[in-house]
Amino acid sequence: MPLIERQLREVWDALRGQAIQRRNGLTEVQIRNLRGIRDLRAPFEYPVCVLAGPNGCGKSTILFACACAYRVPGRAARDFAPATLFPDFTGGATELQDTPEETEIEFHYLDHGHRRAMLWRRGESWNRSFMGRRGGRQPERAVYLRTLASLTNPTEVRRFLQLSRQELHTERITEDLLIFASRILPRRYRNLSRITSPQRSSLGRDLLFAELEGSSGARYSEFHMSAGERAVIRLSKDISGLTDALVLIDEVEAGLHPYTQQQAMLEFQRIALRNRLQIIVASHSLAVLNSVPVEARLFFDRDEDTAEVRLSPPHRDIIQKALYGQTRDQLSVLCEDDVAEGLLLGFMDVLNIKLGLRHDDFTIGRNTGQSEFPNHVRTLCKFGKISDFLLVLDGDSRALESVITSAASEYGQSVKPLFLPGDGPPEAWLWHTLETHRDDYANLLGIAAPAMEQAMRGISQTLAGALGQRGPEKAALTQFADSINRTVPEVARIAGRREAERPHSAAAAFLTLLEEQINFWRRQ
Repeated sequence: MPLIERQLREVWDALRGQAIQRRNGLTEVQIRNLRGIRDLRAPFEYPVCVLAGPNGCGKSTILFACACAYRVPGRAARDFAPATLFPDFTGGATELQDTPEETEIEFHYLDHGHRRAMLWRRGESWNRSFMGRRGGRQPERAVYLRTLASLTNPTEVRRFLQLSRQELHTERITEDLLIFASRILPRRYRNLSRITSPQRSSLGRDLLFAELEGSSGARYSEFHMSAGERAVIRLSKDISGLTDALVLIDEVEAGLHPYTQQQAMLEFQRIALRNRLQIIVASHSLAVLNSVPVEARLFFDRDEDTAEVRLSPPHRDIIQKALYGQTRDQLSVLCEDDVAEGLLLGFMDVLNIKLGLRHDDFTIGRNTGQSEFPNHVRTLCKFGKISDFLLVLDGDSRALESVITSAASEYGQSVKPLFLPGDGPPEAWLWHTLETHRDDYANLLGIAAPAMEQAMRGISQTLAGALGQRGPEKAALTQFADSINRTVPEVARIAGRREAERPHSAAAAFLTLLEEQINFWRRQ
């Protein structure tokens, strides 16, 4: 595993542990009737979350809504209020005015260990309420909101040039505010300064000025910084001194190479851990998405027919990767859970040899409910990705076949889902298979046949009358796998491989269908 992946996994575990003990945080925002969002809930389960999705799905709207959650110490109340962040144009002509809707932005918090809620509602004007609770107050917290942009806007450039003709004040940026930048950028600075003017005409703008270490000792202003260097330095300066704050960044990947994006996300999570920050970023980058755990990826999409914005659950990870271009020339297989994934890996162990495939020719995504497959099909058809996907459902999901094929036909596409062996959940088929061929599997699992028989009989007696249902079957397999120091997916993979090789078995019949679909995909 690459070093940065190990570092990411370490900080994920540390942040998950810290999150349990946190006493402050925005846990959820719900938006109704704002910028085309009718009713959307965005939960924040992890301290550093990424908002992702196609253009026009509301990422920036959600980010700016989050900025309205708190009363910010030292800032005017209007700075982080909906009236400021979501202004309406009210020109003289009626037809050239924004038509205000009855908008609601609902927040749920942890505030010093207490659960609180607040609602911004717009009628004739914006007003706050506290969900019927008397004596409610808006929680206080430092908020940092930034949209990253390069120095290309003519008005912005002109302001900076005017700054150079005024009396200047120079303030050195201390090293503690550059730790974030120094871990990301390849350059090392002898000195980094912030240039400001005390005159009100400068509108409080500042300009960065850098001097590099080394023999060259190059000195240059922000005009000559790359967009990425400028963005990272400013972020470092602005957020390194914050504690227990909410940090919101739009287009966090702007100007950054994919590797630098990954390194930046690692440092965001490290500083979130050190300073108890909550960070929410919006991004189009796969590198950014992959730098946070699955529960931190909030993927939004807008329904083509209804124009409703939806939050896709975390199991859409494999679909997210396909839409962001990672799975080109790769077959993606979508199944329901880790047992199904284990069986599929066993089947593919056999097919890889027969068809000359490598394991990196396909990827398997799981943890998706059977009822959500039709929506997956619609999304993949809409983005032209359905031909690179193979849908595999459990044996008890066969009634969904017509619903899934109808979903594809809405877009003039066709899809033929496969169903794992058996008429019930894969756990039931797997348990029955182990019982039927006990001696065979005792050898494959590396245990004595009498010991395996005794273990399975004991579990069957304990769960007598309940076997055949998903819960008890899963419990039986878990007990059995634990008794032989294996996991259920490992046992499933071994069984999938063995049954695929067994003539005239249900698994062999499934393998034939699987091979046909893989060959069809390869011919496209």
